[in-house]
Amino acid sequence: MVNDEGGEASPTAKLGGYDFYRSTLGSPRYVVAPMVDQSELAWRMLCRRYGAHLCYTPMYHANLFATDPKYRKDALQTCAGDRPLVIQFCGNDAQQILDAALAAQDHCDAVDINLGCPQAIAKRGHYGSFLQDEWELLTEIVSTLHKKLSIPVTCKIRIFEDRAKTIRYAQMLEAAGCQLLTVHGRTREQKGPLTGVADWSYIKEVRQHIKIPMFANGNILGLEDVHRCLEETGVDGVMSAEGNLHNPAIFQGLAPPVWHMAKEYLEFVDLYPCPSSYIRGHLFKLFHHIMNIRQNSELRETLATANQLVQFNDVVQRVKAKYEPYHKGELPYEPEEMDATVGAEKLPLAPWLCQPYIRASPESHRQKIAEKEREAEDPNRAKRQFFDKDGNEISRKRMKKLRRRQRRPNKTDAQIQMRHERRLEYCTECANPQGSKCEFRLCRVCCRERCYSSDRDCPGHGILIKSRRAKAKRFEENSKHEENQDSGVGAENPDSNQTTVDTSTQDML
Repeated sequence: MVNDEGGEASPTAKLGGYDFYRSTLGSPRYVVAPMVDQSELAWRMLCRRYGAHLCYTPMYHANLFATDPKYRKDALQTCAGDRPLVIQFCGNDAQQILDAALAAQDHCDAVDINLGCPQAIAKRGHYGSFLQDEWELLTEIVSTLHKKLSIPVTCKIRIFEDRAKTIRYAQMLEAAGCQLLTVHGRTREQKGPLTGVADWSYIKEVRQHIKIPMFANGNILGLEDVHRCLEETGVDGVMSAEGNLHNPAIFQGLAPPVWHMAKEYLEFVDLYPCPSSYIRGHLFKLFHHIMNIRQNSELRETLATANQLVQFNDVVQRVKAKYEPYHKGELPYEPEEMDATVGAEKLPLAPWLCQPYIRASPESHRQKIAEKEREAEDPNRAKRQFFDKDGNEISRKRMKKLRRRQRRPNKTDAQIQMRHERRLEYCTECANPQGSKCEFRLCRVCCRERCYSSDRDCPGHGILIKSRRAKAKRFEENSKHEENQDSGVGAENPDSNQTTVDTSTQDML
């Protein structure tokens, strides 16, 4: 453990490598990946119920975690059943990451360094996969945490195009003190529509050249992929991210109805609250296939604007009421029309069952971009037209504005009436609108004049004339009191003043 002076931890104080993998983590094979705003406590507990052996927290920013108590408190939401647990940090400063890890080490079994995030925000913040070429910095970060933490440090990386460089990269992290390595079989450039297929052969070669435990990540759509990855790569465990989000029962090989998973998740949310944006994101993933059906557009809009647990539960119940009769065989199911903007996706299972989302290949994406470029260059192309609900032609900008309005929550009659009444409230001394929180029912200009003339405060406008005058008065009184004390000390020691005067006179002479 770390000594009182903040020195290095004793080499026998913690387990490492396979001792750590077996004794502390319990030899996990099924792992839930760190996912920003997605692998929160409620989701982790649901995944553990359905066979996950190990869970990672979302990625946390080391600097915020170390310096912001509220951020740290929200991030450290856990419970007795939430173990084994790995907390992941991102950052580019060894001391900042160490400070964050020291604050987290009593709440988890290991600390992971994110060296795999390929997103633009990671490029701007200079962390994740955008550190993979700075080996000296990474050596400093990993070795610092390895020496000064009481728990092991692990890393999650992406591959290079160069196989030999990928192997040297993994060996460098192992030599610096990394005790478990997760390798995502995609390069930094493989993201978004260009994600493509992960290359397990890189993972297999890395496995053959390092001695610490390894997890593989990428191409995990079902339990059969997990077993195939374990066999082909020789890794110790398999990590799932997107496959897990679409089916939290992936590690049990099940495909339950989406409303079952959603209902159980919301029950965990009731126990372990989280932001509504997290809930909405999870439900959209679970309901991905049925929300792309054109007949469910209203349901999709309802989910998009929901922000209360009761509203999310209502959406789940509506999904269940519509599709449960088909699932039980009480009614015959006829395939429904998919949204044209999504494209026709042939599903292996009924749309109400949990199943993976199959991305379009990078080649098809490049083909679509090329077609759009050719159309844009064609002078004879048909101009797209947009119309409002009354059939009047409108501009594209106006159409986008109308669509944004439609996505906003519907106002109740009481809210509309209140908004109308607010428009009729004016300043009692002029024609300007009054401040909504002004206790004098005035606009800001009139309120300031009132506070100056009558020596008052208006917290609603933030005008604190009375308080500031009182503060200035107290300051003036304290200054006078200090001056009186100084003059009193001078009167008690007249000889010292006289001596100074005499000395000064002699110098002049």
